[in-house]
Amino acid sequence: MGQPDYNIPTSTSLSDKYQSPFSERYASKEMCYMFSDHYKFGMWRKLWIALAEAQKELGLQTITEEQINEMRQFQDKINFDVARKYEKKLRHDVMAHIHAYSEQCPKAKPIIHLGATSAYVQDNTDLIQMKEGLNIVLKKLVNILNILSNQAVKHKSLATLSYTHFQPAQPTTLGKRICLWIQDFIMDIEEIETRIKGMRFHGVKGTTGTQASFMALFNNDTEKVKKLDELVTRKMGFDEYYPVTGQTYTRKVDSQIVFSLAGVAQSSYKLSNDIRLLQHLKEVEEPFEEEQVGSSAMAYKRNPMRCERIAALARYVLCNCLNPAFTAASQWFERTLDDSANKRIAIPEAFLAIDGILNIVLNVVSGLCVYPLVISRQLAEELPFMITENILMEAVSAGGNRQEIHERIRKHAIEAKRKIMEGGEQNDLLERIANDPLFSKIKSKLSDISDPNRLIGRAPQQVDEFVNQSVEPLIKRYRHFIDKNIIPELEV
Repeated sequence: MGQPDYNIPTSTSLSDKYQSPFSERYASKEMCYMFSDHYKFGMWRKLWIALAEAQKELGLQTITEEQINEMRQFQDKINFDVARKYEKKLRHDVMAHIHAYSEQCPKAKPIIHLGATSAYVQDNTDLIQMKEGLNIVLKKLVNILNILSNQAVKHKSLATLSYTHFQPAQPTTLGKRICLWIQDFIMDIEEIETRIKGMRFHGVKGTTGTQASFMALFNNDTEKVKKLDELVTRKMGFDEYYPVTGQTYTRKVDSQIVFSLAGVAQSSYKLSNDIRLLQHLKEVEEPFEEEQVGSSAMAYKRNPMRCERIAALARYVLCNCLNPAFTAASQWFERTLDDSANKRIAIPEAFLAIDGILNIVLNVVSGLCVYPLVISRQLAEELPFMITENILMEAVSAGGNRQEIHERIRKHAIEAKRKIMEGGEQNDLLERIANDPLFSKIKSKLSDISDPNRLIGRAPQQVDEFVNQSVEPLIKRYRHFIDKNIIPELEV
């Protein structure tokens, strides 16, 4: 092989480095910040401060208020360059940041990270990030629910073809179909709620989870060590901590959370597929901006690129589920480090991908284009076949012979279908039946029989009942999450 035909630039420009599409194109600034270095390492410092405060409150004489104040002063003033220098030398990120923090806080240097192990800052920060990330996801899901429920009510009586096997089936309404999307998202909200409520703090557990180092600090005072765990947990905004851990909290927590995010991906994927198919039918369309280009060659194209992007990102989240699952399964005893590199990628990117998906879903559902005339026209083309049983019942009630009528309808239907498929003609089944003397007694009723509103069952009532009983209580509970300005503009 020859020499590569490129030169690696020596500049530090971001355009010369790989950048994650999640942070560059898809995820919100809020979610990106949640998994940023500034948030992460700032939280490490907050944890070191909380630990020192709690240790002092419990009577540890070696810690002074002056030292804690010095730590507070530099909590958000992270000297990243110094930390990078130490990490290059030490090959240990936690020790690097302890040294960097100590340079800024010389008085507090002896007490930073006192009695703790790396997992104290790493694991507790991971749990905080995931909890905050889940709250961002929950807020966006609630807003999606709110928008979709308004759409469902608006279109609750708009009769449309159902599709089973993507073949025309008994009519439903567009509002009822939207409720199917909503129901999936409600299940996701309930799942995310469960995860948030179940989130616990790793706490203050020491190198293997036995709290031996803290027992030594507090002269084997069990109650003080338990109180230390409780105090730090409360200071960091959690109600409970995991009662038993190894060096780390069980990685099953990560797996469960990412599987919950995958549920959101499933719901979004299903919605996006339905809209893509409806856009092909020209019944419903995702937003299309005035200057948007669908194809570089075919100027007329209006591609469902937003929904296609939802599908693409959703596949990533679904596949990513395996990462935390394998990590949880493959941990040895109290801890092995083969979780670390994988977690650094799998967990943040799961949240960033879901955030990107929900941004697009919000954009799509808030600007959904519905074309009632197209919906009605396509329903009318299939309707004659769907009402044949109703015609049969009406003709029998008027004194006809069931078997004779059934056979006549069958022949008319076959011929009408042949003309549609082979001749490209309009559906003339109703006209054929109207002109057949066998149906003369019910000819005047054919118009009423073919009214689509007689075929949609309880769909409009189901929409009202579902929204009132299942959606409104959720919207009411999370009224503080409703944000009219939450609809994002897509980056690309």
